[in-house]
Amino acid sequence: MKITYPWKLTIGDYAWVGDDVNLYTLGDITIGAHAVVSQKSYLCTGSHDHTSAHFDINATPIVIGDKCWLATDVFVAPGVSVGDGTVVGARSSVFKSLPANKVCRGNPAVVIRERVETD
Repeated sequence: MKITYPWKLTIGDYAWVGDDVNLYTLGDITIGAHAVVSQKSYLCTGSHDHTSAHFDINATPIVIGDKCWLATDVFVAPGVSVGDGTVVGARSSVFKSLPANKVCRGNPAVVIRERVETD
């Protein structure tokens, strides 16, 4: 795991972050309790202002809710929130916030169905 600025990272109880995950914390990243961020995922809080002559950096927080699962190699863009209990499929790219308790996938990631937890 690579963390750009560790002091901008908050990880909830029993959350798990896999191998080769990149947490680009120019802005804050919050990962909720019991959440999973799988291997090779990239959470990117920073980007460049393409209208600026100097490509100034913008930083916007990312929030991954409680009981979420980001599968292998998921990209999460600046400013995105993933609602509690949502699952994002492998190799998906998340450019807009996702609601709670959904299963999402694709590039860009879209809701494909409800997530219903079973015990």
